Amino acid sequence: MEPDNRHTHRLPIREHVPEPPTGKRRWSWYGPGLLWMLSAVGTGSILFTPRVGSVYGYELLWLLLVVVFFMWVMIREMARFTIVTGRTILDGMSTLPGPKGWAIWLIFIPQLLAASVGIAGLSAVVGSAFAVSLPGSNQVYAELILLLCVVLTTTGQYGRVEQLSRYMAIVLMVIAVVSAVAVMPSLGTLGSGLVPQWPDDPDLYVIAPWVGTILAGSMGIVWFSYWTATRGYGGGLETREPRHGDDADDETDDEQASGTRPESECIEPAEPSAKEAPGDEPSRTRAIVSWLGTMTGAATLGVVGGGIVITAFLILGAELLGPAGIVPEGAAVAEDLTRLFSEVWGEAGRYLILVAIIVAIGGSVLANQDGWGRSFADMLLILSRSQRQSRQGSVYGAMRWATERTGWSFFRRRNLKRLFIITVTGLIPAVIVWIFEDPVQVMSVSGIIAAVHTPFIVLTALLVNLLRLPPGLRPGAFHIGAMSLSGLFYLGFAVLYFWNLATGQ
Repeated sequence: MEPDNRHTHRLPIREHVPEPPTGKRRWSWYGPGLLWMLSAVGTGSILFTPRVGSVYGYELLWLLLVVVFFMWVMIREMARFTIVTGRTILDGMSTLPGPKGWAIWLIFIPQLLAASVGIAGLSAVVGSAFAVSLPGSNQVYAELILLLCVVLTTTGQYGRVEQLSRYMAIVLMVIAVVSAVAVMPSLGTLGSGLVPQWPDDPDLYVIAPWVGTILAGSMGIVWFSYWTATRGYGGGLETREPRHGDDADDETDDEQASGTRPESECIEPAEPSAKEAPGDEPSRTRAIVSWLGTMTGAATLGVVGGGIVITAFLILGAELLGPAGIVPEGAAVAEDLTRLFSEVWGEAGRYLILVAIIVAIGGSVLANQDGWGRSFADMLLILSRSQRQSRQGSVYGAMRWATERTGWSFFRRRNLKRLFIITVTGLIPAVIVWIFEDPVQVMSVSGIIAAVHTPFIVLTALLVNLLRLPPGLRPGAFHIGAMSLSGLFYLGFAVLYFWNLATGQ
């Protein structure tokens, strides 16, 4: 039985650490930063950023830079825990003092809502792009996209689609930056946005979703630790708990050996033949510090590249949509967004952005279904760990009852992931799409949830790193201060939003 570390001061560092890359070899490890950027620069850039640019011009450019900096700090600290211990940050949160699993519950429940609303919004935006050029309702297309994505993610047959969406995301980013350069205002106009200021009549329904989705939502921050583990930073994930009987919660050995798992689920080191660092703790600590430095480079690449692309969309919104009085919204949101490229590239640009929305955001639906499904499965297994080990308790009983009646083991992470994909990111979003026709309205709710939930996730992760990591591997004063400021920043936004909501301002 795994010892209960909830009341001990620190967790042991990982037992096996590969030799960290040095020199030019580090560049080959920056992939997670690039891949994270491609998945992060999605709806927040294409939808919310042009809206903010159209309404406020460059008044909030400084705010964008602040959030990008905070995002760099946050994702780096999320990955720190995984690289040091070989466990996910969610697993780390389960070790905090207090009622068992309290931090996981406070992430799990709000994210169930965020996942359903977020997937519904993404699908609705893709449906809107189809409806621009094809006959039929955007809701029908959104439902078809949802069905297709659920089938692909539950069967694991989405690797090629995901790869195509990445290529299209790269094309979209390059063209967005080139288009922004073509309509670039004077440096004085752009530079005026670097001075902190606040709009005279701020609409937090426009601003809050944007802040909540710049580069990544609240769970997107957590997923960076999965990205680095997938790539094998520090050695990937280590065994979290032993398998026994019906509690074998991971993929089977056959699946791991055959390589049938999609890339986003692989947790083996990318270079399994690499030499291992010496086994004594001081040597492993030095190797982990080097791995943290490599991860910092990957995180920097991700946020800098993403920040450039988001700035480009802000410029396009301010220069092309603002003067025309267009604020992308409603069922025809994709039609409004076509002006971002058509004003520069003509009719070809119009169809290019439609294809980009369909492929890139369609790929985001797949990635988010996979990410949320995996995270929810992990959280449920963490919450039920002690009950599964003792084979008693309400959660264990429910899992056992469902397993016996369906013949589908709900003690396996793979099956739990499929269950959450089908229900939380499939059936419930389908109902939301059918009830609410406006993609912007749905996505705005998702973004607001992300902005409100981020401070809890960030500050809890900081607490885990301070309490559970050994002194030499804990965040230093700079990162403690930056993480605290980022949590307080999002908390302030949440308070401001709810205050305006309560007072009707």
